Amino acid sequence: MATQGVHQALYRKWRPTTFSDVVGQEHITSVLKYQVANSKTSHAYLFCGSRGTGKTTCAKILAKAVNCPNSKDGEPCNECEICRRIDSGMSMEVLEMDAASNTGVDYIRDIREEVVFSPSEVGTRVYIIDEVHMLTESAFNALLKTLEEPPQKVIFILATTEIQKIPATILSRCQRFDFRRIPAQTISERLAKISKQENIALTEGASRLIAKLALGGMRDAISMLELCSGDGGEISEERVSAATGIIGRESIIATVKAILSGNYGEIFSRVSAVYSNSYDISSFIAEIMQFYRDVAVYKTMTAAGKKISRDILDLSDAELADIIEIGGKVRHETLIYHIKLLEEAFLSMSRGSDKRICAEMTLMRMCSGSTWDISPEALAERISELESRFTEGRIFAAPKPTFTPTPEVNAAPVNEVKATEKTAPSVKEEKSEPVSEVKTSENVEDTPETKTEAKEVKSEIIPEKKVAPRRQDGPAWTEFADWIEVVTEYDKIDRSVSPFLRLAVADTNGETLRITVTDGFSKMMLENSKADDFIMRFSASRGYMFSKVVIEVSEMKDDQISMFDGLL
Repeated sequence: MATQGVHQALYRKWRPTTFSDVVGQEHITSVLKYQVANSKTSHAYLFCGSRGTGKTTCAKILAKAVNCPNSKDGEPCNECEICRRIDSGMSMEVLEMDAASNTGVDYIRDIREEVVFSPSEVGTRVYIIDEVHMLTESAFNALLKTLEEPPQKVIFILATTEIQKIPATILSRCQRFDFRRIPAQTISERLAKISKQENIALTEGASRLIAKLALGGMRDAISMLELCSGDGGEISEERVSAATGIIGRESIIATVKAILSGNYGEIFSRVSAVYSNSYDISSFIAEIMQFYRDVAVYKTMTAAGKKISRDILDLSDAELADIIEIGGKVRHETLIYHIKLLEEAFLSMSRGSDKRICAEMTLMRMCSGSTWDISPEALAERISELESRFTEGRIFAAPKPTFTPTPEVNAAPVNEVKATEKTAPSVKEEKSEPVSEVKTSENVEDTPETKTEAKEVKSEIIPEKKVAPRRQDGPAWTEFADWIEVVTEYDKIDRSVSPFLRLAVADTNGETLRITVTDGFSKMMLENSKADDFIMRFSASRGYMFSKVVIEVSEMKDDQISMFDGLL
């Protein structure tokens, strides 16, 4: 039976061997090529950046370039014996070490003892120390002496993903190169080239999805490509989602639409599907948050009249269409508020909370709005909702309703009513009338009809009991006309509670004053502050003799909103 060789991973097989092969780091490779070609290389380099961006790869290419006898324009030939030995890791003069496994000072002391000897097989000895930030403080101090007074024909290349952990004394003695995250478009083009050479069927959408999931790391992208091509079939977006454990963009969009429409059934169904398929729920929340971020960026840049570059928002035409559709249905303040809730949920999950419950409760809060939340983001969302309603004409300041009492069956004739109205002057008219007219009215003979008429006039001017008027043909409950005065007066007493009265609706049936609020929290605040007692006393001072004041919870209708909008 034939012996099969060990499979070489794609990321190793396709590792660049020259500076020209390195993609996305041209600002670094061009400088290194120039230094090698003009013999201006430094004794110490510091390569920093996120994983998979080419730090170790460039270090090995630099080691070959400074030692290759056939180098041209700063590039190694990759054909001579020295280049082949360095590529295979067999060279004794190019040493690649992992500081994460060797953090102690003894490790650095061994290096200090070796550097005093001249290299035997190559012109320059190269030390590549990966994850150098893992060294201890004493190890850094030991390395500092060597970097400060380096021997000839020795180059140190330090690589790290956490530049903030490197001491300043080390930084000042190295040439620092910052490796950037590789753009998704560049990664996608590289994957297309690799898949063509390896006979892998890769769709354009899958290539873009892998590039986005790699977060700027070429090595991670190539590893995902190899993972998805395990069964030899075509690599589609669905296959990438299944292989990498992400939820999928269609599911995320459906969830966001369910949130904005208040479809609780769809929300619970989506969370249940994520849980049942053993997907990471925290990743599900993170994907929703990323989608909200894209929508927020698009709306912000569009409102500012700015052009959206791929560095800010790298989306395909189909993805951009989804962003535009969702962006037209949601306000900017709502996006910020929802992102805040998602971030809190993600942090709570990382601290050990039950992920399923946390996700469900968070999505429910996003559906129900910001009524119960008093955070700045929630208040901004609520204010934006009121402004939106006002702009769209769904809120307007309605005038106080006026009603004319229906005359009784045994009412006086029309001519008598007119005479009564004329005989009943207002206070101002009483002051402005001439004395002679007043005396004339006093000299009228006291007939029984005149007494009856005067009695009727008196009852109309000073009613014994003031009751909110009602129409006989209308509903039993009518709007309380003096509610604005009640709220304005209470605002002088307790401004912390008066906002709940401003958002309430008041109506009466003549005996009971009913105050309707939108939530239980508002009811609790009004009851705890004894606002009903004040309203009862104030109404009595205005002539309303209500038997009781009740506070109820009910959702307001659009026609009720107009009653309190004039106060906002």
